Amino acid sequence: MSLESVNPYTKQMIRKYSATSDDEVNEKLSLAQTTFKQTRVLSVESRRELFTKIASLLKERRQELALLAVLEMGKPITAALAEVEKCELAARYFAENIHAISGDKQLAPNKFVKVLPLGCILAVMPWNFPYWQAFRAALAALSTGNTMVLKHASNVSGCAIEIERIFSDAGWPKGTFQTLLIPSEKVKDLIHDVRIAAITLTGSEAAGRSVAKHAGQSLKKTVLELGGSDPFIVTAQADVIEAAKIAAKSRTVNNGQSCIAAKRFIVEKAVADTFLEQFVSSLSKMKLGDPTLAETEIGPLVSETAYKDLLRQLSRAKEEGGEVLLQPKLDPALNLFGPAVIKVPKSKVNKGVFSEEFFGPIALYFEVENLDEAFQVANNSSFGLGSNFWSKSQSEIDRAINEIEAGMSFINSMVASEPLIPFGGIKNSGYGRELGTLGPHEFVNMKSVSIGST
Repeated sequence: MSLESVNPYTKQMIRKYSATSDDEVNEKLSLAQTTFKQTRVLSVESRRELFTKIASLLKERRQELALLAVLEMGKPITAALAEVEKCELAARYFAENIHAISGDKQLAPNKFVKVLPLGCILAVMPWNFPYWQAFRAALAALSTGNTMVLKHASNVSGCAIEIERIFSDAGWPKGTFQTLLIPSEKVKDLIHDVRIAAITLTGSEAAGRSVAKHAGQSLKKTVLELGGSDPFIVTAQADVIEAAKIAAKSRTVNNGQSCIAAKRFIVEKAVADTFLEQFVSSLSKMKLGDPTLAETEIGPLVSETAYKDLLRQLSRAKEEGGEVLLQPKLDPALNLFGPAVIKVPKSKVNKGVFSEEFFGPIALYFEVENLDEAFQVANNSSFGLGSNFWSKSQSEIDRAINEIEAGMSFINSMVASEPLIPFGGIKNSGYGRELGTLGPHEFVNMKSVSIGST
């Protein structure tokens, strides 16, 4: 069996990769289990040095890694370079904060919490940020002494192999981080394998439910980062022009294929005309085309299937009463799908197609009378990953932080994942956290220790 990597822009085959055989999977899991005996006792200083070496390798290989991502999944080269750079920054963050992450937590004299690793963590990762998703999971897991096996999306197998090479070249013990080139249907077997201690998945809601089901049967810890339909609220008290410019950027990040991209734009009527004019103008001026060119801002969707799925959603949105305010530029031969804006009728909020996640540069636009209605529209969703809120009013900001149902709130800025901030959602967007000094504790044994009389 082989896994195919196809350039989404040219639709030409890049390479076929031989799938990891069952025997090879067994050998890799056994190696991860054996290596765990080494990684769990690696000193903090050793881990710091290894993370620093990873950062250096990412910086050194930035250009070639970025180009590989462009070819395999179609993101613009400038975005791919930025993604590799963010992985480098994350490695440096973990190096600098390793003591805070993995050190014991003193509670009182002779009472403390010992932070201990669990074992081999299975990471099931998507194609849209082929480096960042994998590195943010791996760096966290390894910071506390775990090992990891990666089942990456099959269309970015080249990226997956390069990630393993970086950990190996950085000097981590053999078997600390390994890539498994296997189809999705093999994941359930891995989850039930006794050598897998826990699972982290970034992917669709359906994939999350499947992983949670099988992990629950084996009583294994999971962290799930699933889909999102993030609200982007603009009040009458906002810097409307700046909000509209950032809104356009947020909706089109990674060709619109990002779980934390703003997807539902909720604007108070008093400033709606100003916002909409700037928003549509910014989107319509974006350069659509060849992702290998530096001037390209929006490249192709990841596949012909993704293109057709988004086109169907656009058609359904029109049929269900949506008013198209910006028609997308389309080129099916190159999987190019330009930005679109659809005004959603109030009677259709979170109904039919408007309740779905649009994984491409289609913006759903809502006009509301006041802040109460804005929060109602924002929260009337099965998703709860991130949220964007724009206002200069501190009282409005305080309300947004407390009332918007999401795992993250970004005020007067767009949602982004960064090493310092714990990342994750609520509701159907998943559970658990990654990154920061808190995220790595999802996959540790927080062992309570009391010495002497109580």
